[in-house]
Amino acid sequence: MTPPNLHRLDYEGRRFHAPDGDHRTVAVYHQQGDLVWGEVTGGSIQRGWTAGTRQPDGTLAMGYTFVLTDGQVVCGRTHNTPTLTPDGRIRLHETWERYGPHPTTGTSTIEEVAP
Repeated sequence: MTPPNLHRLDYEGRRFHAPDGDHRTVAVYHQQGDLVWGEVTGGSIQRGWTAGTRQPDGTLAMGYTFVLTDGQVVCGRTHNTPTLTPDGRIRLHETWERYGPHPTTGTSTIEEVAP
């Protein structure tokens, strides 16, 4: 069987969470062509959105805005590199930068929720 082309993954309807974090926080992704966006809820996030584009190399360049449960609004950008888990789910390796009064940078990983 030929592995999927990481440059052409389809994100429509896929659900993601942090594999080692709070599984209550879930992002549901959507896609039209190279436009990719998602809604994020649960855990410390009341409501959140991410939107961006799939780049020619298959990575995602996205911005995000989250309203946290304590009322803070955080926004920033993220660059996501897809890989596949051994069972074929999408894993996104994120490099992110948060803007605003408490700017910070970091890395994290989210992966597709198992069916």
